Order: sequence, then structure tokens, then C-alpha cells
Amino acid sequence: REMLASMAVHPKSGQPNYPRYDAGNINVTNSDLESGQAAFGERVAELLDAGHFTVGLGGGHEIAYASYLGVADHLARVHGGEPFTLGVLNLDAHFDLREAERPTSGTGFLQMYQAEAAAGRALHYGVVGISPASNTTTLFRQAKAMGAEFLLDTECGHREEVTGFIRDFTSSVDYLYLTIDLDVLPAATAPGVSAPAAYGVDLPTVHAAALTAARTKKLVHLDVAELNPSLDVDNRTARTAARLIDEIVRAHESTRK
Repeated sequence: REMLASMAVHPKSGQPNYPRYDAGNINVTNSDLESGQAAFGERVAELLDAGHFTVGLGGGHEIAYASYLGVADHLARVHGGEPFTLGVLNLDAHFDLREAERPTSGTGFLQMYQAEAAAGRALHYGVVGISPASNTTTLFRQAKAMGAEFLLDTECGHREEVTGFIRDFTSSVDYLYLTIDLDVLPAATAPGVSAPAAYGVDLPTVHAAALTAARTKKLVHLDVAELNPSLDVDNRTARTAARLIDEIVRAHESTRK
């Protein structure tokens, strides 16, 4: 928030000057993650119903399932029970498809897959930046079993291939939710995360990937996760996150009438 507060606003000639609002906090306790996720989802849905573009700020990547709850609730109301396709694009070193008795930051995308199946829909899940060193064989099998599309961090050296992957992924969905786990970036760029990347995807490529998603005219929600200020160096990670958020919001606004 502090880094975002200093960002300059550059409305383009002939386009509306969309205001920015701080929608407040959802407080979550370690003992009741599910209630916190539900409360966050309800707030996101309310804001989307009111016509806003929403941005969530984490915290751990458990914010992803909370975001999904809000997006899915909003879209279900928009479509009145008619089918739609939701694409979840995750810029992340991890699949976060773990099975566990209780939800954690590592279970969110499997929870989405299961929730969409229960609603009679198929989740389209795409990931850019997967680290082979940080994901078990079981997680790779899980990703393939659910039809996930992904690029390894070592496959992200050519920006055009990454943006092409995202264009192909988004072409098959009606709506897009973009989530960025800051540990997708190299540790030198984003030290303020719980699992700094030894390899990672460079910032210009992550930036290009995010803007490609924002310009699809399908993006409904964004969140950015895994910032831990106590681990950051000179607010380096926070500044990077704020710049990405600002660029994505402005790119998304350019697609709105």
C-alpha cells in the first residue's frame, strides 16, 4: 500500500479517469482460515457486482482461493446459472495443488478445481514459472491429471513464447483471473518472500506476461501474493509488486469503454 500510494496516475486523453479506492482489510486468523477466505470472497463479489475491477493484496497464496470464491460467485450471478468458462492464470514457481485435510496456501488451486467440478464446470488452470526443484512428481502428475497447462521457469527465456502461451490459454476461456506469486521472480528482484527463487523468471518477462493477460479484455480480478515485509530488502519486493499492479491496472483500464 505504501509503495502504491506514491504511484503517479496518467489518464489517457479521451479515456475516463478511473479512480482508485482502498477497500479495506479482511482480517484472517490462523485458526479459521476458511471463514477469512469466505469473507474476502464475499467482499470481492460485492465489488465486482458494483462494476469495479478488484485487486487483492497478500499475504500468503491462500488469498487465491478467497479470490476464486468471489469471482465465481459474481460470475454465477451474472450468468444466472448458465455455463461459463473461467481461466485461472498463475505466475508462480509452485503448482499449489497439494491435498491436505485442512486448506493451506498450497491447496488453493486444487480446491478451485474441485469447486468448479462440483458446480458442473471445468477449471482452466495455467501456470507460468514452475520450478522443477520446488514441485514433487506427485504435483506434476496432479497438474497433468486435471489438464493444467504450464511453463517451467527454464522455458521462460524467450518472452514471445511466454506471451504466446498466455494468448493461447486465454483464447479458450470467457473470463480470466490473474494471480501473481512474487516467488516466481528471481531472489535478487523479490527477496521478500518465503521461498526465494534460485532461478525464477525475470521481471521483464513477468511484466510482459501480466500485461498480455490484462489486455485480453477478459480479466476480472487480480491478486498479488507472498509479500513478507519482514524478509524484504529496502522494500525491493514491495516496490516491484506495486509497479506490476500499477502497470496491470492501467493496461486493463485501456481495454474498458
